[in-house]
Amino acid sequence: MLDIAGDLDRWVRQGHDFAVATIVSVSGSAPREPGAALAVNDEGTAVGSVSGGCVEGAVYELCRQALEDGRSVLERFGYSDETAFAAGLTCGGTINVLVTPVRGGEPARDVLASALSAVCSGETIALARTVGGPAELMGRPLVVRPDGTYEGALGSQVRLTRIAAAEVRAMLEAGRTGMLVVGGDGDGAYCGEPITLLVESSAPPPRLIVFGAIDFASALVRLGRFLGYHVTVCDARPVFATRARFPEADEVITDWPHRYLETTQVDERTVLCVLTHDAKFDVPLLAHALTLPVAYVGAMGSRRTHEDRVTRLREAGVPQRKLDRLRSPIGLDLGARTPEETALSIAAEFVAARYGGTGRPLTGTRTPIHRDTVTAAPFAPQPAEVATARRSA
Repeated sequence: MLDIAGDLDRWVRQGHDFAVATIVSVSGSAPREPGAALAVNDEGTAVGSVSGGCVEGAVYELCRQALEDGRSVLERFGYSDETAFAAGLTCGGTINVLVTPVRGGEPARDVLASALSAVCSGETIALARTVGGPAELMGRPLVVRPDGTYEGALGSQVRLTRIAAAEVRAMLEAGRTGMLVVGGDGDGAYCGEPITLLVESSAPPPRLIVFGAIDFASALVRLGRFLGYHVTVCDARPVFATRARFPEADEVITDWPHRYLETTQVDERTVLCVLTHDAKFDVPLLAHALTLPVAYVGAMGSRRTHEDRVTRLREAGVPQRKLDRLRSPIGLDLGARTPEETALSIAAEFVAARYGGTGRPLTGTRTPIHRDTVTAAPFAPQPAEVATARRSA
């Protein structure tokens, strides 16, 4: 439900009651992932989506019912071929949807309101809600912050709530959204029964740092913003690194690229794109970038430029295992020519790296269309069948 936090926060402040339907789990092919939500308020207004249209009508009615009777329900929607108008997923998958009422005067409303306000303020939090276990705990919320503090409770057992908060905090640190079971084997269980939680993690947007204030960078900045990244452009040349040339960037930095990278904050979601293809900038920058636990490091240049760059990096002492993490020539082979097409090829590669995609056409393959989580090996060498795009120096 955190994907529609802005709308829900506004409803809370306006005093509306509402019900939220959230995807808990997905099997097979489905258009939305766990955490995606649709909400309906007491005026009948709906926001969000759980299926892209397949089952929205049925979920809307479940939300209206939850607003009336105040009960949380867990509903399953799967493929139905009995009639074209049956509530089912035409893509053939199955989704489980938790429908939770949020009404005035209930303790859960205050906990959810705190989570929504925090997300809208850009804070890092995790929201956990009970989706399995005793019926009286269904939909019960727990908000956990990075320092381990939490709001809410899973019933009357304080120890169970503390165990759950610690486990949710670990998922928050990893930036994960998914299912969590606490109280297994009777440890902290609620009346001997384990509790299943849906955990949604909300963190500030991932960073895309573009080194090299060139025309390709301008297109990549626009695409990065569209994909939800916080975009920084860095170049040592003040005549090129200007706000006028990059109005859509969140930051424009004039500094030597390697010096800026040594002082700025990055994490395992950060994408680094080196577009300068100039050895005096690239070599010190990449020598440091390849030591960092970031999601992606790519460098622009022709194959000849790449070979020269790798030779210089080896001479600078960069070991082969770190060089294997470098995506160069940058991007997937789309036959791109214009800056916009090239930006698309670069973005396609770092999205594939994030989720473990192959970069191959889905036609004729049986690979999953949607990945459940971020890949655990963002720096795995490119598959042999994925050709990289040619770039001119």
